[in-house]
Amino acid sequence: MSISVKFFARLREELNMDEAQLEHVTGLTALQVWQKITGQPALPPKTLIAVNQEYASEDIVINDNDEVAFFPPVTGG
Repeated sequence: MSISVKFFARLREELNMDEAQLEHVTGLTALQVWQKITGQPALPPKTLIAVNQEYASEDIVINDNDEVAFFPPVTGG
């Protein structure tokens, strides 16, 4: 029973990690996943969250075997 956590772009560089595993706990939200893995109380401003490759909010409840990804806003031109 675990959750796969991924970090992209600037977040990966700042945290010095690209992927982590976390034991699933019933009722765990995406924000709590961030807090447990990083030790930081809040997400950096404008951080995007995806759960199973779909955009989600920080209060979404994470299920066993979910993939949670955190990444900064995408820009381009």
